[in-house]
Amino acid sequence: MVEIPKHSMTPMDRYCVFGNPIAHSKSPLIHAEFASLTQQQLSYDKQLVAEDQFPQAVAEFRRQGGQGANVTLPFKQQAFELCDGLTDRARLSGAVNTLYWQGDQLWGDNTDGEGLVRDLLRNGVELKGCRILLIGAGGAVRGVIPSLFEQQPQSIVVANRTQAKAETLAQHFAELGDISSCAMDEIDGAFDLIINGTSASLSSTALPVNADVIQRAKCCYDMAYGSEPTVFQQQAKQLGVSKSLDGLGMLIQQAAVSFERWRGVTPDPQPVYDLIKRQL
Repeated sequence: MVEIPKHSMTPMDRYCVFGNPIAHSKSPLIHAEFASLTQQQLSYDKQLVAEDQFPQAVAEFRRQGGQGANVTLPFKQQAFELCDGLTDRARLSGAVNTLYWQGDQLWGDNTDGEGLVRDLLRNGVELKGCRILLIGAGGAVRGVIPSLFEQQPQSIVVANRTQAKAETLAQHFAELGDISSCAMDEIDGAFDLIINGTSASLSSTALPVNADVIQRAKCCYDMAYGSEPTVFQQQAKQLGVSKSLDGLGMLIQQAAVSFERWRGVTPDPQPVYDLIKRQL
């Protein structure tokens, strides 16, 4: 359960998403649908922000009556540093994707991990006792590790092209559970779940992971998504993996967690998922 901030809700509370680039963002559509489904009166827009103007943009948004905001690339670490207070998972991950105010204090949360977990569970992926391979060592992977460990997996291995970055992550999260690291071309062993947290699929690049490692997985999950299966999904399907998922569900689920924090109501993600899937 998340603690819901107490604030008075005006007829049209303002929310937004900050990013650069931001034109592609589906967050306004997602939150408009959530508002409609839950009979909430709010506005939600997207704001393109120069990379050196993020603190000023947040301050101006608040001055104009903003109640909360989402944060996407490249501002998640700046948002972390800007906050007066942080949820435990935001503090652990070192990144913030959800902003809200408690009085005059700016608070930050990271809903990416809970969004991923909700989508995996929705798709019947058993996480307790699971052997997880996380590919990548950037902010996307960092943000989901705390929530994955809450599900009590057997182990997590972080693999990255530069092993030093993966090892840094493993050391940072060592107190949460069994976590280790390796170079991407040295991945070995059997995993129940493989999660691609790199941007490889966005550039249509196949991951240099041994075919036998992918073959043995029960589920492969790509945090990226598109109108067609991602390159990593295609790899998994060609190798006979029974369950291959993209990150659209994660996007919508993490937005639902943000919406809950802001509004104190739980939207049903399924109608929004169906709507966006039809539009892709």
